Amino acid sequence: MKPAIAMVGIGLMGHGIARNLARHGYPLTVLEHAGNQPLDELKAAGVATASDAATLAATAQVVVLCVTGTPQVEAVLFGEGDAPGVLRSLRPGTVVIDCSTAIPSSTERVAQAVAAAGGRFLDAPMTRTPKEAAEGRLNLLVGGDADLFAECRPLLACFAENIVHAGPVGAGHRMKLLHNYVSLGFVALLAEAAACAARGGVAPEVLVQVLAQGGGGGMALERLKPFLLDGDPSGLRFFMANAQKDLGYYTAMAADSGAARTIAEGVYDTFAQAVSHGDGQALVPELVAQLTRQGDGVMRVA
Repeated sequence: MKPAIAMVGIGLMGHGIARNLARHGYPLTVLEHAGNQPLDELKAAGVATASDAATLAATAQVVVLCVTGTPQVEAVLFGEGDAPGVLRSLRPGTVVIDCSTAIPSSTERVAQAVAAAGGRFLDAPMTRTPKEAAEGRLNLLVGGDADLFAECRPLLACFAENIVHAGPVGAGHRMKLLHNYVSLGFVALLAEAAACAARGGVAPEVLVQVLAQGGGGGMALERLKPFLLDGDPSGLRFFMANAQKDLGYYTAMAADSGAARTIAEGVYDTFAQAVSHGDGQALVPELVAQLTRQGDGVMRVA
């Protein structure tokens, strides 16, 4: 029989993960939460629900987390206020797989707490978009014991097509932050260039053509292209506030290790200003419009 799975975080990415776990026949229970996407499809597929994290984990052999970041991971596992967390009822040998994006130093402490409670831990953050999540085609960057990784790989393959064992606990989250810093850094650079082009009267189709045929081509440009040409931000369905959060995690990680981070802090400040003076729930391609409206060093909202 396939192991019983409990899952916390049925948002844009988590819904796709849950859908594919259910499609592959895993007994699945998800946590009821106001931030979930609609659960109708999952319930129709036989997915059960639980009202609190401790109840959710009581019968699970695997617990999958797909929440916003470090504070939410810690709250789910350790509990918050009067609400008990997953660790309160974790069964011996249960595997906790954290697909969230988190600060690696916290991940290492969380893994120790899971082990102290009798469980086992993998950090398995993802890249790609909700579209690939729904299709079961995510990329996973996994940190943890190699034998545990091998044991869990068939389960992970239900919702991911590219799965990399990045190293020991915390390595998955480190690699995810490196990836997001580079990808969001490219996007921020292109957005600033596009804003400068707009102010200088360079047609967006000319900008896109020249960059694509030269050193500016690549995935970041492809994801920004629909917004640059048609004002459509759906090429990168990632909220501005989440970009700011991930870049903050990256600079914290770099500071912990004493790594250079001057450029990273500039990219973080760009997104922080966009969130402060705009809408944190705006999609990342809309950074182009925000920077185009920038004047005298102050971000203006139209």
